[in-house]
Amino acid sequence: MNYRTLGRTGLKVSEIGMGCEGLEGKSLDQVQEFVDKMEALGINCIDLYSPNPEMRSNLGKALAGRRDKFVLQSHLCSIWENGQYLRTRDIAKVKAAFADMLSRLNTDFIDIGMIHYSDALADWQKIANGPVMAYAQELKAAGKIGCIGLSSHNPEVAQAAVDSGLIDVLMFSVNPCYDLQPAGENVEQLWAENAYENPLVNMDPQRQTLYESCQRQGVGITVMKAFGGGNLLSQYSPAGVALTPFQCLHYALTRPGVASVMAGARTVEELVQCAAYEQAPDYEKDYADAFAAMPKISWKGHCMYCGHCAPCPQGIDVASVTKFLNLARAQGQVPETVREHYALFPRHAGACVACGSCEKRCPFSVSVIENMRQAAEIFGR
Repeated sequence: MNYRTLGRTGLKVSEIGMGCEGLEGKSLDQVQEFVDKMEALGINCIDLYSPNPEMRSNLGKALAGRRDKFVLQSHLCSIWENGQYLRTRDIAKVKAAFADMLSRLNTDFIDIGMIHYSDALADWQKIANGPVMAYAQELKAAGKIGCIGLSSHNPEVAQAAVDSGLIDVLMFSVNPCYDLQPAGENVEQLWAENAYENPLVNMDPQRQTLYESCQRQGVGITVMKAFGGGNLLSQYSPAGVALTPFQCLHYALTRPGVASVMAGARTVEELVQCAAYEQAPDYEKDYADAFAAMPKISWKGHCMYCGHCAPCPQGIDVASVTKFLNLARAQGQVPETVREHYALFPRHAGACVACGSCEKRCPFSVSVIENMRQAAEIFGR
């Protein structure tokens, strides 16, 4: 298992994480089996959006004696009432639910306190300026949570949260279909059939900017809905073609700022299959040809960081150089962290001899030579 640093939190999280869907409705023995397998596979990050008390109690028992081996991302504002999940901003209910969560998980702290599900700007502003954020900050100061996060499907809300400096982690829906859709407060539009009726060209610029902002500002991204609730893996995918789990995982993990993908594995076998991504050969992860063949969807001229441009005869890591070029473009200047990371590359864009071999291999007709020229000019090497 590979591990990445989760933004400025300093937490080391496994590239493949675990969503709590697979723990719902399971017995203690079954939850124990999941946790045993996670530990064996090296999966250390668990998202707990669901407030189901039985699930939390079972997980708390399964984590006994090994709590320190896992990074828990558990949600504030997600509560259980009358036998069902609800989202709330009622601070009294939020506090009571958090205390109950700690008790059931048999722990005295949560690594990531994720403020649950904000897709409307008015809601985010209420959170940021109200008792929910004040409570999250109080918990962080008291050591009850290690850092503050927000989950969202709307890039406009997520960008406002990132720019506020109030969150350290963003949980966001990242996949090649949702990334084509414009910002909106209706999450169901992301998978609605009519959203894909007309031709779609290139990634929504707000989403691209969001990922680059997270990378630049040190806000780590944990990914939800990498498989689009399973829709992207079927013949009924909004992409028009079925993708593989490895292709979806690789797409998410090659976006700027992303540290871990919360795989919604519902069985231990599915979890093992997701973890197999780490040992899979590159050709099984490669999404470029599949994306280029999608009907009604075009990424022409947009670098997807797929790596098809490699190998460069001059030894330039073209995809990584392009990623840092885009980070600098988005900022309008070269932030110190971007400059220093770029400086660590063994070969820089200035070594490009414009041979064009990369452009011949690019499935998306990216002007690689021009990108290398601009990178050399911007970074000075």
